[in-house]
Amino acid sequence: MAACAIRRGLLSAVGRYHKSSPRILGWESGPYERRWLVLSSCTTCGLSAQQQQPTRFLSSRNRPEGKVLETVGVFEAPKQQGKYETGQLFLHSVFGYRGIVLFPWQARLYDRDVTPLPSESKPDSPGAHGSKEVTGKTHTYYQVLIDTRDCPHISQRSQTEAVTFLANHDDSRALYAIPGLDYVSHEDILPYNSTDQIPIQHELFERFLMYDHSKAPPFVARDTLRAWQEKNHPWLELSDVHRETTESIRVTVIPFYMGMREAQNSPVYWWRYCIRLENLGNEVVQLRERHWRIFSLSGTLETVRGRGVVGREPVLSKEQPAFQYSSHVSLQAPSGHMWGTFRFEKTDGSHFDVRIPPFSLESNKDDKVPPAGYSW
Repeated sequence: MAACAIRRGLLSAVGRYHKSSPRILGWESGPYERRWLVLSSCTTCGLSAQQQQPTRFLSSRNRPEGKVLETVGVFEAPKQQGKYETGQLFLHSVFGYRGIVLFPWQARLYDRDVTPLPSESKPDSPGAHGSKEVTGKTHTYYQVLIDTRDCPHISQRSQTEAVTFLANHDDSRALYAIPGLDYVSHEDILPYNSTDQIPIQHELFERFLMYDHSKAPPFVARDTLRAWQEKNHPWLELSDVHRETTESIRVTVIPFYMGMREAQNSPVYWWRYCIRLENLGNEVVQLRERHWRIFSLSGTLETVRGRGVVGREPVLSKEQPAFQYSSHVSLQAPSGHMWGTFRFEKTDGSHFDVRIPPFSLESNKDDKVPPAGYSW
């Protein structure tokens, strides 16, 4: 049986092995890293499971001293069409954590890396710094739970408390965060199955899902999950996703409207936005600065400059190509838009700017009640 040891972020090769139902095993190799070992018949060397023994791949050369390999599950063939159902177990192809699908969302993906047809092109929006506008294409994203055992290993590359709500009306600035929730694009899902009835450790797993051996996948939504989704739909749903690449650095932005709060007798509208930075090239780069332009329908234009993002200056390399974070913005108008640049530094000390695709900040048309489900 041949083995391919892969880091999180290098899991895309799994697609070659799905016919042989490879097993996934894992160990912790450092405070911020977990490695996976895939056991399968290998298309590269042509050796089958009958020709080699699994123990060949549990040697000290492949496994850290004293670390015990733990079976995680068996990979399934990734879906090229359609969508994954509630209860689907997966590995994240970029960040490598174990997760489970709660429910899918249909979003409009505005990908500025794709050349639009003449009939699809639209004029540039004001302040769009020359970035082309394209018509959005429907794309599937998933609301997922992250296995808490993997959170320490991804905390340097992806926030695990990125889903936030406005709290109550008593404090317009208070935020409520739900740990271990994420939004995952369809192509980032590497599906697998497990015989474990509780394969994911998360405080909401058993409250939202239950095991049903007659179903595929065998984890189905409880009424509490359906009720939670329905009540919080306006604050959970993602509608637009924006993506653009500059010099092999791809920036993906997902904005979320969070609601309106009164502050000093004036309405203040809040949004959160999730950003993923991904190095598609081979050169090591480090994020140094951010430069935002924020336009409000009230007529104001704000400029924000600063070091790094969320207090960090992440390094993007071939081994760890991505960084994901979320932040918040407020306007005194129900709509506006944002755009800007990230400044990166190369290993030779030179700098270059990466465009942040312009995205709209649109409030919901209806005035809805505050989010539900603060206490579990």
